[in-house]
Parts: sequence; C-alpha cells; structure tokens
Amino acid sequence: MFLALGCTGTPSVNGVAGTSPAPNATWTPPKKRDTSATPPVSAVLPPDLAQRVKELTLGDVVDIALRNNPQTQISWQNARAAAAAYGSQQGHYYPTLDLGVSGTQTRAFSSGDNGATSTSSVGGPTATLTWLLFDIGGRSGGIANARESLLAADWTHNGVIQDVVLQVQTAYFNYVANRALLEAQRLTTQEAQTNLDVTEARHGQGLATIADVLQAKTQLSQAELAAETTEGAIQITRGALANAMGLPANLPYDIAAFPPLRVGPVTDSVDTLIEHAMRDRPDLAASRAEAQAAVAHVSEVRAARLPSLMLGASGGHSYLNTLVSENNTYTINLGLKIPFFSGFSRVYDQKQAEAQAQAASAFAEQTRQAVVLQVFTSYYSLQTSAKRVRTADDLLASATQSEEVALGRYKAGVGSILDLLTAQSALADARAQAIETRWIWRTALAQLAHDIGVLDVHGESPLRVTADTVPQH
Repeated sequence: MFLALGCTGTPSVNGVAGTSPAPNATWTPPKKRDTSATPPVSAVLPPDLAQRVKELTLGDVVDIALRNNPQTQISWQNARAAAAAYGSQQGHYYPTLDLGVSGTQTRAFSSGDNGATSTSSVGGPTATLTWLLFDIGGRSGGIANARESLLAADWTHNGVIQDVVLQVQTAYFNYVANRALLEAQRLTTQEAQTNLDVTEARHGQGLATIADVLQAKTQLSQAELAAETTEGAIQITRGALANAMGLPANLPYDIAAFPPLRVGPVTDSVDTLIEHAMRDRPDLAASRAEAQAAVAHVSEVRAARLPSLMLGASGGHSYLNTLVSENNTYTINLGLKIPFFSGFSRVYDQKQAEAQAQAASAFAEQTRQAVVLQVFTSYYSLQTSAKRVRTADDLLASATQSEEVALGRYKAGVGSILDLLTAQSALADARAQAIETRWIWRTALAQLAHDIGVLDVHGESPLRVTADTVPQH
C-alpha cells in the first residue's frame, strides 16, 4: 500500500517532472534539439531564386510571397472545396444506386421431449436504385447555389492574391525608400564634414570663431545621428519585407537596384477607373456571386414545401439452405411526395433564406459603394502624390543652389556659418522629401491598382501615367 502511494507522484514528460517543484519555482522543460540556426537559403527559397538571392527583383519578391503566404493556400483550398461541392450538387441529376449483401441465420429449438434444434440460413446480394425525377426548383436551386458559391470562392482567391501582392509591394517600397534615404543622408554627412573642415581651417586663420566650429560639429553630429537612425530602420524594414515573403527575418538576402522612377498623374479619369473597378474588383464580384447563391438557396429551400416525384427500384437474389432453393425478387415503385405539415419549420426555413438573400444583396451594394469610395480616394491620393513629387523636385533644385551659394559666400568670408548651416539643413530636408514623395507615389500607384482590381502579380503597374518628372532612384 505504501509503495503504491509513493508511485503516484507528478507524471514525467520526456524524462523531466511534469510540473515545477514549488509555486515559486519555474518549470524546466526537457532538452530538445537546437533548431534556432538560420535555415540555408536553399531550404526556404525556390531553386530558381536561390541562385540570385542577393539581387531579387520586385517580381521575384512578389513571386516568393505568393508561394509562401498561407493566405493564398487557404483561399485556394477553399475554392477547391467549393468546386467539389459544385460537382456533388450536379450529381443530384443522376440516380443513386446502392449495392449490398445480407445474410441471416436462424436457430429454432422445439419444445417437445426430443428437444430438436433446426437451423436455417438465408442471404444474397441486393441492389437499390433511387432517382429524383422531378421537383420544383430544389435540385436546380442547389446546383445554382453551389455554382455561385464556387464563383465567389474563386473571386475571393483572386482578391487574396491581390491583397498579398499589395502587402509585399508596400514592404518592398518601404525598404527601398529607406535605402535611398540612407544614401542621401550619407551625402549630407560628407557635406557636413566638409563644412567642419572649412570652418576649422578658417578658425586657424582667425577668420572664424570657436562658436562657428562648434555649430559645424553639431551639424555633423546631427547628420550622423540621422544616418544611424535610418540604418536601424533599414534593418527593420528589411525584416518586415522578409516576413511579407514568408521568410525568416534574419535570412541573408537583398534586392536589386530598382529602375529609375518616372512619376506623373494617371491619364484615365476617375470615372473610367471606377468603371474598371465595377468590372474587375474581385471582392465586389465575390459579393455579387454570394448574393446570387443566397437567391438560389431560397429556391432550394422553397422546394422542400412542394411536391416531388421519385422513382425507386430494388432487386435481390436470396439463397435458402433449408429448401435448397433460390429466389429472385424485384420491386419498382413510382411515388409522389407531397409535404403536408412539419410544425411550420419549412415555412421558417424559407423566411430565413429570404432574409439571408436580402442581406447578401445589401452587402453586395455596400461593397459596391465602398469600392467606389476606395477608388475615388486612391485616385486623388495618387494625383496629389504626383504633384508633391514635382514640388519636391523644385524644392531640391532651389535648396541645392542655395547651399552652393551659402558655401561659396562662407568660403569667401562674406557669409555667416549660420547661413551655411541653415542652407545645408534645408538641402538635407529637400533630399529626404524628394525620396519620400517618390516612394509614396509608387505605393499610391499600387494602392490604386489594387482598389481597381488590376494589381499586377509581377510587380508592374498596368495603369497608364504621364511621366513628367526627371527619373530618379
């Protein structure tokens, strides 16, 4: 007894105690194989992309994301399931044939003095056929419901693909923008170092004060701090891009240089683009298909309250061992099924289906209105972004000239260090604005293509724009 009580402690898990030894102690898990190492590139990238992992293009990035993202897998499998359901519903036009084999053994005991026992066996194969010859909308409604549900699932899959493409393109543009910003900030740092050298030289000649030197040092430190901050942001956006591709954030990879951007407004009018969205937007098409499926479901439910004509047939071959004989049996029947009363459940089922159909129709209309607003908003966001790019280019040109003049005046001894530092600070801001506005425009272009429903899965923009700016990286 004491041995049994001693063996009923906490059960172990893989050789360690199942719980911690005390409330104030942590539980020590069993040792497992170390899986923390970064997997090799060949294990996570397709072979055709692993060879150029250091120079991935935007198309490569989108391709990797679409292969790895679980959202596309989920929507694709849902579409496959809907296709199978559609095929199942189409089978209702055909008869159902069931085959079976039965056997029965009976043993009887007599109540007489002799207590005789008799055993008989009967059995054989059977076949049963059932065929719905006619109903009033039930079968056709079920097939229409399944067909529209399949179309909705297919459109939903297309929408998920465009959502993933937009997500990965946004992450890609953020990463590229930060890389370009770092290049600009490093140039600003070099210019700040040049200013400090000039100021120290002038101070050695007695032409500048120590205050001028300290201000130049402050400007250099600020430029270095901004570049260091962007270096950290690059690593973060690089990890976010890897995550968007479905890859580990610490996977060694990089992207190729993005081709120069020519920025401009979209040539099509907003009304034209809205018309395209009404035709091409996947989620709008899915909502319309779901509304049609709900209408078909009403017909399917209503048929449960109406008569239907059924054909039934069965046949069998039985063997009886007591008579050493065989029997063939055949049955055929034609029946009219007329639903009479079911506690009003069929009536409420129809009311429920009709209300769901009206709700689905209202949701499709809500989706249509939302699509119009999204395209309208994205269109003017893109047009505004194009104007901001032009303004930022003008700002950069004037800030560059202003900095050159201020530097020349300072070297000539007719300008102050404050004027020079102010001009260089304005130039640094102008460079950042020129980079930021371009990549905001590129992101806005992808957003508009997504909202119209024509976002390209290869990273190219199908929208026509009027390129009216000088191409820059």
